[in-house]
Amino acid sequence: MLEELLKYDAELFLFLNGLGSESWDGLWLFITEKYSSIPLYLFLLFVIYRRWGVKTTLVILVSVALMITTSDQLANLFKYVLFQRPRPCRVEALRETMRFVADGCGRYGYFSAHAASSMAAAVFLGLLLKEKWKYLPFLLLFWAVVVAYSRIYLGVHYPLDIITGMFFGGALGWFFFRVQKWARNHWNLP
Repeated sequence: MLEELLKYDAELFLFLNGLGSESWDGLWLFITEKYSSIPLYLFLLFVIYRRWGVKTTLVILVSVALMITTSDQLANLFKYVLFQRPRPCRVEALRETMRFVADGCGRYGYFSAHAASSMAAAVFLGLLLKEKWKYLPFLLLFWAVVVAYSRIYLGVHYPLDIITGMFFGGALGWFFFRVQKWARNHWNLP
């Protein structure tokens, strides 16, 4: 059953990866770049600071830093210790039919740290700011899905890598949102 699931995962990867074209490659390389999200996150940081001030913003920043660190380390644990599933760009049988656009190809890919981190940030920030902007959570979730898909487009992750990363990222986003809420209540911060 696991072999059949992995076979379908590879087939879906080839389909989704094959949707790309050279004219769009630059955009997807930009989207997948970690630094491309900095303007969005700086804007949201400014909004958080303006709404809650320095002390609460520091609690939120520490929570986000712990969340991203946890997300990355959990992905590394899955990739390098627990599963060691080669990325599609490392599989000989796929190289002939896939599009490889990324600048490099890491060794293992299950699960995607990009998908996990972007989904964690989307869930955390969406929950944090939903009262001010009710559509922001949907926009952030859409952005996280786009970032996650970029990893398939570039040829470095299977769909199952992405789905698992998004699941763990969403769970971590919710958990650390609760942690920062507890910390703010504990220290009587707004």
